[in-house]
Amino acid sequence: MMTTENSACLARIVDDLAERGWSLQPAFIAQTLTQELAEECRARAAAGALAPAGVGRGDGLQVREGVRGDRIQWLEPGQSPASDQYLQCLDALRQALNQGLYLGLEDFEGHFALYPPGAFYQKHVDRFRDDDRRTVSVVFYLNPDWQAEQGGALRLYLEDGRTQDVLPQAGTLAVFLSADLPHEVLPASRERLSLTGWFRRRGEQPL
Repeated sequence: MMTTENSACLARIVDDLAERGWSLQPAFIAQTLTQELAEECRARAAAGALAPAGVGRGDGLQVREGVRGDRIQWLEPGQSPASDQYLQCLDALRQALNQGLYLGLEDFEGHFALYPPGAFYQKHVDRFRDDDRRTVSVVFYLNPDWQAEQGGALRLYLEDGRTQDVLPQAGTLAVFLSADLPHEVLPASRERLSLTGWFRRRGEQPL
């Protein structure tokens, strides 16, 4: 059930995307759910379920650790109660974005991501050259008590030439327009966990 507090958070995200193309929310979901998701990410890693992430897609997908060094596992409905609850929260956000910004977002794809100490992801944008369906990027962080000196920030390159660094502190949600904001993940001195994904609009279809 959507509470007044939840609704206010979603409204802030919609307003931020309309005004500047990105939004940061420090406590997107309950702390208990955040903890459960962090435990699930670690459990998946311990079971060997997280695989090196690739660059590109389809036949052009390659693992290039000089570009990105995270290990991932894709989210699917029914994998766990915690991840299902998180997906429900994101679907509420998808609906709010469609109602407020008329983006035509149809679905969500995302994965758990674990960056070992020292791993990074070079500057890039989230939309593929041959597939423009990814419209809004969503990153949710799972790392309690993160300190700035530990590194690991998400660095957003803003249109006015400034940068915005986002520490991967547990509970923080970063949302931004996939095609408009180049970004990178800086190396960290400790393990860095997140849930990363994209709202996708409908592909080209005959009218």
